[in-house]
Amino acid sequence: MTSDLSTTHPPATISRLTLFHVRISLKRQIKHASFSRIENQTLLIRCQLDNGLVGWGEGLPRPYVTGETIDDSIALLLQTPLDPFFEAPFTSPIQLINILQNFQINTSGYEIPLHFAGRNCFGNAARCALETSLLDACFQHFRLPLWRLIDFLPLYSSLVDHRRRVQYSAAITSSSLIKACLRALVFRYYGFKDAKIKLTSDAPANRRLLSAVRFIMGPQTNLRIDANEAWTIEALPEISNMLQKFNITAIEQPVPHIQFSRLASIKSRIRQPIIADESLCSIEDAHAIISNQLCDLFNLRISKCGGLLNTLELAYLASQNGLGYQLGCQVGETGILSAAGRHLACSLSGIRFLEGSYDRLLVAEPLTMQDLTFKRQGWATRLENPGLGIQIDSAAITRVTLNSIELTPSRTYTS
Repeated sequence: MTSDLSTTHPPATISRLTLFHVRISLKRQIKHASFSRIENQTLLIRCQLDNGLVGWGEGLPRPYVTGETIDDSIALLLQTPLDPFFEAPFTSPIQLINILQNFQINTSGYEIPLHFAGRNCFGNAARCALETSLLDACFQHFRLPLWRLIDFLPLYSSLVDHRRRVQYSAAITSSSLIKACLRALVFRYYGFKDAKIKLTSDAPANRRLLSAVRFIMGPQTNLRIDANEAWTIEALPEISNMLQKFNITAIEQPVPHIQFSRLASIKSRIRQPIIADESLCSIEDAHAIISNQLCDLFNLRISKCGGLLNTLELAYLASQNGLGYQLGCQVGETGILSAAGRHLACSLSGIRFLEGSYDRLLVAEPLTMQDLTFKRQGWATRLENPGLGIQIDSAAITRVTLNSIELTPSRTYTS
């Protein structure tokens, strides 16, 4: 930890947490093999300190990713003891970080879907929203931008790479060939060097899409694909051969999680590196993947992985075991999660591909006063203000809120 992180600020105490169930509309429908959406049911958490400072967090529950719905996320937080966060004044960021590292969402009484049992990822969206709001408020109090978080974690010192700007990759998600081609033209015009293409189980349509996008974006563009669990183990070697002629550099989540453990038996026949996404949601998932040599890269998404601290631990596990990682995003995340991703991207080394900050391009109701959308060629600058470094549009929060619940030290709830 660097010496300039010492603080002389007075202690801070959390006085109130407010949970918001909000509806975030998208500017266009997003389809992939696992789901189709035109809006998100999102969890926001507002953390207020006794000095009036306010931090914000966001989590996007995905039943097909971590098993939880928005109702689950809220219910889990209401039954989880949050006393450690209310009890003692924080005298330094490391004090809060230590509490967060030992914090667990209470899932007792829940019949966790079999698909997620034993993986310790049920409740990750709730954990992400809570953790981010606490860290935002805390780092604001100590006048530190959140990209300094990694400096308080000496175990990860080998991963530190502070930089003032980062470059995002493009994503082509449309199932319509014409729309996909138009987006490819736009991305080439704006000079993107990397792009991800969402494919489906329709092999002829996939070949047409890949052929068109490769032609439009040219041989110099690094293209990878995301199957979103669309294929089977039996079909994967042949699909990999097909992808070879389009110079595809990685395959993200080619098969359903239930089949993912079988990748070890055919991995030598797959020509492209494999990225684990839906099968990589927790530390437990990471250990299973590493011990069985199931993939080459992790797709780290902050909400899916349960917050910034878990995401950093997963990056560390990958780096210590010879795996790469990309920093991904949730479709339709607002500026709150985009800001969290930006801070992590500007401090973490070794990110193979970077996704996110689609704010103005995808979210119909921006929640931040700042426009966090990436610029030409995907470049975006570091956020320098304390905490997340964003200003929330309170009127927008009011417009999108469906329900809110306040939690105070006395555990009194008002809706």
